Amino acid sequence: MNANTQATWLGHPRGLFLLCGTELWERFSFYAMRAILVLYLTDKTINGGLGWTTQDALNLYGIYTGLVYLTPVLGGWLADNFLGQRRSIIIGGALMAIGQFTLALPNSIIDPYELHAFYVGLAFLIIGNGLFKPNISTMVGHLYNEGDNRRDGAFTIFYMGINLGSLLAGIIAGTASTEYGWKAGFLCAGIGMLLSLVIQLVFANKYLGSIGIEPAAKKQLRESGSLEKQPLTKIERDRLKVIVVMSMFVIIFWAGFEQAGGLMNIYSQEYTDRMIGAFEIPAAWFQSLNPFFIILIAPMLAVFWRRLGANEPSSPIKFAMAMGFLALGFVCMVGAAMQQGGDMSVKASMWWLVGAYFFHTLGELCLSPIGLSLITKLAPLRLMSVMMGTWFCANAVANYVAGLIGSHVGDAGPLAIFGGIAATAAVAGVLLVLCSSKLVDWMHGAEGAKSLDDAKPQEPTPATV
Repeated sequence: MNANTQATWLGHPRGLFLLCGTELWERFSFYAMRAILVLYLTDKTINGGLGWTTQDALNLYGIYTGLVYLTPVLGGWLADNFLGQRRSIIIGGALMAIGQFTLALPNSIIDPYELHAFYVGLAFLIIGNGLFKPNISTMVGHLYNEGDNRRDGAFTIFYMGINLGSLLAGIIAGTASTEYGWKAGFLCAGIGMLLSLVIQLVFANKYLGSIGIEPAAKKQLRESGSLEKQPLTKIERDRLKVIVVMSMFVIIFWAGFEQAGGLMNIYSQEYTDRMIGAFEIPAAWFQSLNPFFIILIAPMLAVFWRRLGANEPSSPIKFAMAMGFLALGFVCMVGAAMQQGGDMSVKASMWWLVGAYFFHTLGELCLSPIGLSLITKLAPLRLMSVMMGTWFCANAVANYVAGLIGSHVGDAGPLAIFGGIAATAAVAGVLLVLCSSKLVDWMHGAEGAKSLDDAKPQEPTPATV
């Protein structure tokens, strides 16, 4: 079964919605754990936290999230050359489920080895994510033939599925942790991962057919009739250069955006007035603002892009817009810090956080689904999962930087941190605008009109992969 013969729903192959469901519950699992990780590490009460300092917790958060986005390179390579994408997803999902349930083990079972079990659980999550994350995204692209204009829309739908899982995660894991302790939150994450596995195992053969079974590198060799890997063409090399350049800007964006799970999470817990009447909003609930806004805004933004028609901005311009929205979000956080007036005992209004998450969400929608779609347009088939993993490597660096920046809030103060990120994002947006024309030219027709060079026959260069 291929992209042309699959039954459709809402104009898209049904396999897209299977992959959405698989990713929805995997992302529920990931974000349920992320929503409570730093809070669990820093909790010094009888709820069962580890009692770490904020700096130590944010440092670990940065290392963990960095590794989560670094291992997809290896996972993509294994899938492309040996395992295939479907098998990689199943193995990765099983490892992540083991990791989540390890974190959920009651202290009565693992005491006095709670810290050891915690690190083992994180290791399973990191390795499993490396196998799962690049391959589920790549399979979305394989549902569509080259030049199919439904691809960007498909990734928007896929991204909405991701964020529905994230929305549920913050609410369910946050509530479970508040009512029953941190281990209950980790248990919810494990159950979500099991649901993801069950959906994939039960429905994949019916709705995906042969997609993702054969390793991509072997498939390309078989289809080309060659026994050796072919050299990269000039077009392929130019397109890979676009991926590398765009990845540099992605690092800047996610280094600011990922303050949501670290510094902004701590800020909402300790320095934000979360009272509505007699009810105090759990800090973890603020993690659900971003996916809520995505589900609300994404359909409208997709319609907006489509109505622009030929005037729709190129991917580099959309990335520049993302930088601008990120800067506006941190301007809101600057407002929160200024409301405190340097007195950390004063609590800022929660509406500053709501505004920050709103603008950050607009930025994410201009960058993340567009980037995923771009990889499937630009990367050669035999390198598809590897390049998707490389794309996530930018997130790895960004998450480490995010943790490093956040951990210095005690030294520099929130005003300097938030203001510095806003200024950096604004400068990066301007740079993207300035180099956008060259990047579009290097895409050789993947977006918009083709350059004149694309009409010329392309000969392989000596550079091989």
